[in-house]
Amino acid sequence: MGILLLQAAGIVPFIVLFGAVLFVIFLLGSAVRILKEYERGVIFRLGRVQGQAKGPGLIFLIPIVDKMVRVGLRTVSLAVPPQEVITRDNVPARVDAVIYFRVIDPNKSVLEVENYALATSQISQTTLRSVLGQKDLDDLLTNREAINQELQVIIDEHTEPWGVKVSAVEVKDVEIPKGMQRAMARQAESERERRAKIISAEGEYQASQRLHDAAERLESPTALQLRLFQTLTEISSENNSTVILPVPIDLFRPYLGSSNGSSEGQARLAQAARRSSREEGEAERLYEEAVEQAISEQQAVQELDPKRTDGVTPRHRSGTSRT
Repeated sequence: MGILLLQAAGIVPFIVLFGAVLFVIFLLGSAVRILKEYERGVIFRLGRVQGQAKGPGLIFLIPIVDKMVRVGLRTVSLAVPPQEVITRDNVPARVDAVIYFRVIDPNKSVLEVENYALATSQISQTTLRSVLGQKDLDDLLTNREAINQELQVIIDEHTEPWGVKVSAVEVKDVEIPKGMQRAMARQAESERERRAKIISAEGEYQASQRLHDAAERLESPTALQLRLFQTLTEISSENNSTVILPVPIDLFRPYLGSSNGSSEGQARLAQAARRSSREEGEAERLYEEAVEQAISEQQAVQELDPKRTDGVTPRHRSGTSRT
């Protein structure tokens, strides 16, 4: 019995010593904190904040009295759930976005809001619906950069009191109904056809301008002959069996000189004969007018003096012409 008492007396101090060691280890564990480079610690002492956030590195706390809240300073990417919106031109769309933000004031992120990440997500969803509802579908599809900037400014104004800085907002995808997609596809196809026709017409206009300039350059017979020789060279390289060779008429003009001279003489003779015929007709017309005038004068004299006879007998126009 005495041996048992001695053994119990030796174990009790060992247990007490072991408990003291564990208590010291617990105190040291609760009093020492290690913060990483991107972390800060907001320290509450008996419920009150102790100045600015601590860290990074080794932080000593008063056990049981101090409590520390870790806050990360790295940029967080938050995916906004898809939102059903109706644009200003009454087109339903499904839009999702992503937000990039980080904590710039750890004390405010802990004191001013319960969960800054959840609060930022909620304000982002409501802002996304309200802003996109004021835009047309064309603006939503084409002016994406301006819309992202507007969303970033509005959300950052709401999160600034929480010590959160919104660095960027990006609209990822815009889903529209299938019927609207088909209508937009037809519109794009029509626009492409219009551009193709304009480009084709512009090409034809430029080609006509070049052809006009080339025609002005080829007015010289020498240039025309050089072009002819070049064309013959291109034709001969294609192994064609039939060659159409245009020959300028100027090459045969020296050989046609005599025939051209005789034909010109005959033309001059014919012209002289026509001129002579016209002169004869004019003379005959003048003679007839003179005869008619003399007859009319004689008749007038006879009417005034019927008994007068001067032995002059008027000569009437015979059936034969005067020679």
